[in-house]
Amino acid sequence: MLDGIDTGYEGKFDFPQHTDRPRLSYLLVSVPRAGSTHFSHLLWKSGCLGAPLEYLNFERSGPYGFAASSAKLQQQLWSSVLRRRCSPNGVFGLKAFIMQFDQLNQTNPQLLQQVLGTVLPRGGRRHIIYLRRRDRVAQVISYARASLSGIWRKEQESGEQRLVEYSQEALEAGERGILFQEDAWEMMFNDLAIEPLAMWHEDVLADPEGAAATAARYLGVTLEQGAAVDVPAIQKQSEYDAPDWRAKYIAVKKPA
Repeated sequence: MLDGIDTGYEGKFDFPQHTDRPRLSYLLVSVPRAGSTHFSHLLWKSGCLGAPLEYLNFERSGPYGFAASSAKLQQQLWSSVLRRRCSPNGVFGLKAFIMQFDQLNQTNPQLLQQVLGTVLPRGGRRHIIYLRRRDRVAQVISYARASLSGIWRKEQESGEQRLVEYSQEALEAGERGILFQEDAWEMMFNDLAIEPLAMWHEDVLADPEGAAATAARYLGVTLEQGAAVDVPAIQKQSEYDAPDWRAKYIAVKKPA
């Protein structure tokens, strides 16, 4: 968590306690630097599509890092978010990256099975929204620069411009990582025989309301007027030297 910064995981952003099981659950999946935080908050803001955040992020630096080494605490947190983060119409959403599933499979497989049983129930309709980014060069650069600098959010930036030394190695590693995670999601979709709703970061930016409406139609949820809730704003990070990275990266990738 970031000190003094609202990330969305704070209790003040909870919905009223939901006593029953969600009537409808869905999974929002993505890969790094594809705009998933912005999109998840957009869906949440509707007040009708749950609050699809990373409730399985138990990394030390993540929102639930305090539960990193406790399977029992992770279980308690999951039970809690099902009550607190289900919108009043009974919809619950979970945002996840494939590496979070892999990590949970190694450290807390019992919880992973429970999670999958909730968001992808057998015998019922299963919903997956898959967000990607068309501009792969921008995505790879963003991933590489964030990995090197440790700055993943606008709130982490200082007042001074912070240049990141160009690294072809970091770019190639970032591109491999994104491709690996996309392939892993595709394997999961095939194994589950699920055709997800494919959405693109650029389309979300161009038409936020239309993107939320598309997700709602896919889920079979009515977006009710007056149901919108206040959520933390997601600010775009500064590009700083990203244009220079782009020019160098494209030059290297361009065939001789």
